[in-house]
Amino acid sequence: MKTTSTRRTASHTRSKHANSLPAKSLPGRRPSRGRIIASALAYLITFVILLPLLWIMLLSFQTDENILAHPFSLSDLSLDNYRQALETLDLMVMYKNTLILAVFSVTIGLVISYMAAFALTRMVFRSGRRGVQNTTRYYFLAGLAVPVYILLFPVYRLDIALGVFGTHFALILPYIAVSIPFNILLLTGFLREFPEEVEQAAVIDGVGLWSMAWKVVFPLMRPVIATLAILNVIYVWNEFPFAVTLINKPEMTTISLGISQFQGVYSVNYGAMMASATLVLIPQLVIYAVFQRQVIAGMTAGAIR
Repeated sequence: MKTTSTRRTASHTRSKHANSLPAKSLPGRRPSRGRIIASALAYLITFVILLPLLWIMLLSFQTDENILAHPFSLSDLSLDNYRQALETLDLMVMYKNTLILAVFSVTIGLVISYMAAFALTRMVFRSGRRGVQNTTRYYFLAGLAVPVYILLFPVYRLDIALGVFGTHFALILPYIAVSIPFNILLLTGFLREFPEEVEQAAVIDGVGLWSMAWKVVFPLMRPVIATLAILNVIYVWNEFPFAVTLINKPEMTTISLGISQFQGVYSVNYGAMMASATLVLIPQLVIYAVFQRQVIAGMTAGAIR
């Protein structure tokens, strides 16, 4: 009984002390000044990012005269640009070609990148020196510093020599090569933070190297793999220099090449170009909206463990 009364007295004292605290010291009353500034900055950055997209959509409903003279005008809006874009572009063929390139190049690129990243972080070369693996990793990462335009002529000559110029393979091969450096950068960063206890337990259970790589480690890397797949698909969707250099057949036209059809030598159909650009942007925005959690999870995977 004495213990019960003591607990009640202490509880009453704490509640009385809490009620006597000023309102500003209680949590959840008012957002702090730092939080307000951070929210305002986030909204400002979002507006700056969305403004060009909204402006493109607005220009897609205007005539060429209004685009050049009054680009922010809301008068004389029509769907003529979209009608012209749909009549000029064979969207089904363009989407099909781009989808074929994305599926093959992204799949093969991720498989090669994962095997290379696993070897660089988990396997020991015969020399027994870790420096060989670090040097190989830096060699792959050096590809991030090579501009795409420097690769155009060598890749063009290579496609001619292989006899694949003007085909899907003419683009699939360079897309794979360009994606490997960034893929290895993210995959090696994740694998370096991956808990080795999982692999040690698999070794004790008698799991081989191949099974460990694909049945133990790979399923746990789904956030990073999903992020890389989305980013690589977006790259293939928007890629233009390789496509315009290595494709010479109308039936092989990709999404990015289709937009360039509205630009001539002496004139540019701005309205139809903006309309076709909007048709290309909408699927990308949908992909980001649907898979934004996977992208964020993949980019932050391995940061906190």
